[in-house]
Amino acid sequence: MFRRRSASTATDPATAGSASPEATEATQPKGYTPKKGVPTPKRRESEAFPRRPLKAPETRKEAYQAYRERLERQRGRGSSGSSAIKGVPKDEARYYRQQDLGEARAFARDFVDSRRSASEFFLPFSILIIALLFINNPVFQIGVAYVLWPLMMVTIIAEGVMVGRAVKKRASEYFPGDSTIKGIGMYAAMRQLQFRRLRLPKPRLKVREDPTPRRVR
Repeated sequence: MFRRRSASTATDPATAGSASPEATEATQPKGYTPKKGVPTPKRRESEAFPRRPLKAPETRKEAYQAYRERLERQRGRGSSGSSAIKGVPKDEARYYRQQDLGEARAFARDFVDSRRSASEFFLPFSILIIALLFINNPVFQIGVAYVLWPLMMVTIIAEGVMVGRAVKKRASEYFPGDSTIKGIGMYAAMRQLQFRRLRLPKPRLKVREDPTPRRVR
């Protein structure tokens, strides 16, 4: 019985021709790939614009230039310069990060830059304390490690808290509803830790100048 049925099925051309491709593929073993009739194109031929090989920078200058171009692309400026950043001087646009944008953040920088603080000398003080610890005097070393160093840290923390609260309070009054006010206290405290000449963006105000925005005066 089985031999007669299989033979008739194999010799019947109508049945073989009417079989659907799905049914034919279903009878094939797992992992079978039907032939397409044409050779598979190579990857370089299938891509409309083949990728060019990356050229590694050969000098330090080329590496720095590539790094700057990558930063500009990430910031979305490209060749437009400062056109994407409103109110930023063209020659200083490269110093601005995403967290530096906004009128509230500009006020926080002006508030910090318009006053002197002990926190901006944190780095020189730290180097001085480390140098003092090399003095071969146990009593002096104990005084530096357990008196001078904690006193400096307490002063810096206290200044950061007071400046952060003052900046946040005044920014909330000057710019109500500004989304950049969130975290502005920490932003001002971290800027205060930087040496004045090394701050970026560069300070716009001199010491003792009024940081109040012009539209509020």
